[in-house]
Amino acid sequence: RGCEASEGIAHRTAVHCRARVIPEQLVRHVLHKARPQAVSTEPGDCANSRRARFTMASEAMPHQVGGTPDSVGDPAVFGVVTVSDRASSGVYQDLSGPAILQFLTEAVHSEWKAEYRVIPDEQNVIEAALKQLVDEDGCSVVVTTGGTGPAPRDVTPEATEAVCSRMMPGFGEQMRAISLKHVPTAILSRQTAGIRGKALIINLPGKPKAIRETIDEIFAAVPYCIDILGGPYIETNAAVVKAFRPPAEIRNERPA
Repeated sequence: RGCEASEGIAHRTAVHCRARVIPEQLVRHVLHKARPQAVSTEPGDCANSRRARFTMASEAMPHQVGGTPDSVGDPAVFGVVTVSDRASSGVYQDLSGPAILQFLTEAVHSEWKAEYRVIPDEQNVIEAALKQLVDEDGCSVVVTTGGTGPAPRDVTPEATEAVCSRMMPGFGEQMRAISLKHVPTAILSRQTAGIRGKALIINLPGKPKAIRETIDEIFAAVPYCIDILGGPYIETNAAVVKAFRPPAEIRNERPA
């Protein structure tokens, strides 16, 4: 594979989102910049590879909270991962991660916080980020965006499958069905989902518009999936997404 990217390339930022933060505010705070480090120019090394290393620098994110303590749900941690060579190297500003954060701000009523990262299309880096978010940061749901197409650098599904014990193909099937209503090339998407421990990892499309078209529909099944896995009870804002649960599993009040 030639030169491998360092795990230090993974950009980690804790994001705590307050309800009703508008997209422009989120985007303004999510500025990702990168400066290439000095690399060798010997033939065949990283300088001649698309896997050149970058050191990430970012504007500090404001510490905010999402949801409300009046909810019957439990506090939850979400992981948001943008997978993009160009966004992670500062070629352009990431808009996809903030689109997911904005959805969480609108849709999740119970208290939550998010761990947000922008990383390159390197399978080992993606795997490391997913493992850390679940195993160390305690995320119950990890949502990725980008890297799900047929291009050689699109390896997010492979990384997801590598770190999951079981796959949940229904999520990918539903997302493709949704996207096919809008574009015929949705059939080229390889989005999937899987389970790692008590966490659900979901691959979303890379475009903000496609993210909202899909997550607004598939998220209805997410809270009950987390219930089954033994995770926190996630309460949604029914005006945005009405979570489905069997009647016997619906909480009317938070347990003492």
